[in-house]
Amino acid sequence: MAKDKTDRAREEFLSEAQELIEAMSRDLLLIDQGIKQGKSDPDTLNDLFRSVHTLKGLAGMFGLTNFGQLAHSLEDLLEDLRLGRVALSQNALDLLFEGIDNFQRYLAEAKNPGERAEVDLRRFIGSLAGLSNAAPPPTNIIDEFEIESSVLGVLTEYEEHRLRTNLEQGLTIYRLRIRLSLDVIDTALEELKARAKTVAEIITYLPSMDGGGGDTIDIEVLMASNESEAELRSVLARPEAALQVIERRRGKAKSPTPQARSKSIAAAAETSAGTYMAESPGEALVGRDLGGDQLSLRSVSKTVRVDIGKLDYLMNLVGELAVVRGTVARLTDALRGDTQQRKLYTELQRANRSFERHLADMQAGVLDVRMVPLGQVFDKLARIIRQVARDRDKDVRLVVTGMETEVDKLIAEELADPLMHIVRNAVDHGVESAQERQDAGKPAVGTIAISAYQKGNHVVIDVQDDGGGIDPGAILERAVAMNLLREDQVGELGREEILNVLFLPGFSTAKEVTDTSGRGVGMDVVKTNITRLGGVIDVSSELGVGTKFTITLPITLAIISALIVEVAGRALALPLAAVQEALRLDPAEIRRVDGREMLTLRGSTLPICRLGDLLGFQPPPGHRVTRQFVVVVVLGQRRLGFVVDALGGQEDVVIKNLGASLSNIRGVAGATDRGDQKLVLVLDASGLLDEVLAGADVLRLAEAAS
Repeated sequence: MAKDKTDRAREEFLSEAQELIEAMSRDLLLIDQGIKQGKSDPDTLNDLFRSVHTLKGLAGMFGLTNFGQLAHSLEDLLEDLRLGRVALSQNALDLLFEGIDNFQRYLAEAKNPGERAEVDLRRFIGSLAGLSNAAPPPTNIIDEFEIESSVLGVLTEYEEHRLRTNLEQGLTIYRLRIRLSLDVIDTALEELKARAKTVAEIITYLPSMDGGGGDTIDIEVLMASNESEAELRSVLARPEAALQVIERRRGKAKSPTPQARSKSIAAAAETSAGTYMAESPGEALVGRDLGGDQLSLRSVSKTVRVDIGKLDYLMNLVGELAVVRGTVARLTDALRGDTQQRKLYTELQRANRSFERHLADMQAGVLDVRMVPLGQVFDKLARIIRQVARDRDKDVRLVVTGMETEVDKLIAEELADPLMHIVRNAVDHGVESAQERQDAGKPAVGTIAISAYQKGNHVVIDVQDDGGGIDPGAILERAVAMNLLREDQVGELGREEILNVLFLPGFSTAKEVTDTSGRGVGMDVVKTNITRLGGVIDVSSELGVGTKFTITLPITLAIISALIVEVAGRALALPLAAVQEALRLDPAEIRRVDGREMLTLRGSTLPICRLGDLLGFQPPPGHRVTRQFVVVVVLGQRRLGFVVDALGGQEDVVIKNLGASLSNIRGVAGATDRGDQKLVLVLDASGLLDEVLAGADVLRLAEAAS
């Protein structure tokens, strides 16, 4: 039992550490963006500092020595950055980003003790120590303003640094005095901070030495702002508050001595209501607010962390119940014509309808728990873009829309690598250098735009750059040079097929191998991973304008609605999310174009494929087909009609893996049990479309060339 508790605690630590690391990555990106815009947000830097401090404490609890040393070294750097001892430069940010990567490696090692984190911790800590201090020495500008020594005496080192920094930047310092009721002081201060954040930086707030009563207290707030006094009063919405500008004094005053500072601290502690001061070796806790929310032992958060494996187990159970529901429905239908069992049939039918409603609610609930916003993936891409852009000496900005679009957690995880390859290539090959862009009449800063949106039962992700675009001639020339195509095959390819050469195994436009590209595995991996997720990827490009990759994916793979079709006497399941419609086939309407069978559907040409021939199915002896149907499948920009022998209706199915030996069968996603003890193959719509349409001709030519 003790071991189980330890394991659970360790899993809780790993989950919390992962969340903190992801939050730190987002904070660093915000800081990086602020530096480029000439802005600074001390609150974000403080959040980063607190996260690293928390990680250090967690590492100590679980005996992760290297993890703790890394956190300690980064905490020291962040403390220097907070206090202005080290300049917040791009070099400092590079080291902080590297620290985040090292955290991730150590976390992976903690999750899988058999793996060894490849981190040169000694070198990294040495890099932190060798970070050049370009920060100017602190000035005595604070002494030039009318600020009482009693106030200066209780400022922490960080608050004093923020006061000095704001004065050096020419901001106006305001003193706000406000009387608050003790029973609402916590919420009132939080509301005040939230209102002030939009127009000012609150440097400190502390209880006044005079004023107040038994149930009230006067609070003095120091804040820095560029706004006028009238604007501040309007935003703060506190007409009764006394707002005063801190003026520059005529003569200089001496800074308070350490003894005076200690006395002021003690005096403030004695007069503070709802605060306490405790001393421990090397640390003094000064003026910590003990509001009602902090005194309560009840958790503020209403969320729990659940391992995805447990959700998979629940989803499998729901899937098995769906199979049971199908069996009950068939047994109920079998009783329909039995007049002697009419009462039993009615009761079973009523119970089955109730079962279906509750099962649908359960299925929707489990699916909803598995959904995560794509913003989690896009945050990681922003770091990749920044890193590659700095390595290539390019300036690239990222524009993201649709971060709130949700997909299944497992799809989000599998999507990370393909998107990483795409954005790395976009920065490395797509976006030109600043000089090249200016020569072409473009802004010096390149743009990569990522958008996500839901389209029916699918999620569409567009990754677009405004770079130089893809030259079809250069692709063909490179493919021939790499022996992926023969020269006599080049004329047989259209523009779409030429662009699909990008996804051939081993193809690369890079002339030399670098850390970023040139190994010929990037886009091949992209297509393989997207196809494995039941999705498709399309590429369009215009020379000199840019390139766009469009990824279309199902929202979830856990439970899918499928259309049951029959081919050569065999039942197959086709994901309903990819099915646009089904219609009866009229053989007289079939025509051949370039060796392919086509239909005209509502004025547009629809290529068709006989599913039995594609899968190599032979009909059993005596099998006769009197009529056939066309199931129109649409994924992304691709559309194809599959000719089948019969339609069997819609069912919810749980896809079971076929095992390692059969997992690579093209066009088959898995199998499912329909409840009649018969296994049915679940088709992979994206793989089949790839086989028949865009990739088929290119792969055929490539195989012929080899």
